[in-house]
Amino acid sequence: MIAVAPSILAADFTQLGEEVRRAAQGGANRIHVDVMDGHFVPNLSMGPNVVQALRPITALPLEVHLMIDNPERFIEPFVRAGSDTIIVHLEVLDDPRPLLRRIRGHGRRAGVAVKPATPIDRLAPFLPEMDLALCMTVDPGFGGQAFLPESPPRIRRLRQLLDKYNPQCDLEVDGGIDLHTAPVAVEAGANVLVAGTAIFRSPTGPTEAVRAMRRQVSEAAD
Repeated sequence: MIAVAPSILAADFTQLGEEVRRAAQGGANRIHVDVMDGHFVPNLSMGPNVVQALRPITALPLEVHLMIDNPERFIEPFVRAGSDTIIVHLEVLDDPRPLLRRIRGHGRRAGVAVKPATPIDRLAPFLPEMDLALCMTVDPGFGGQAFLPESPPRIRRLRQLLDKYNPQCDLEVDGGIDLHTAPVAVEAGANVLVAGTAIFRSPTGPTEAVRAMRRQVSEAAD
């Protein structure tokens, strides 16, 4: 099954709880929370308090994407806040395996993300200990960017590696995912789609936007 993970980075924060409820009504599978520190990426965003506020509002899994330096400092705060999955970036870790084991030791799912400039094959040694591999399809830091045209070959290569080393691991894509690019990503091998602007800033509203994306990707998956 293809999972849709709306990113709240694009949501209306004055109505965040309602925005998440609307996405859930449309069939969203998880909620994606982008965390930025202004150093690893040139933007600032939310912290554990946002996850803590969302936890009583939704039964959907909360997935935290740490686009930050020194992610090891924030594992326990996000665990305590109610995160179900924590994703760290390969670019800030010489070897992510100790941190992956630490996250999984808390009973959470652990993932590793790579920027578009990072060779996909660098993930290979670590795939057996991952629950999720995230292939960024834009340069991280800001929502609303266009899907990079070099992304499909990278997704296909990651799918090949996962089929070899860890077939149960999710292959997630994040960046520029909309009704046009979602089927492209699925055909390349992705099974989790992070979408922000296409969901929360759709003129039809989050509920119908999620439904429309699910319809599009179900056809691509078939």
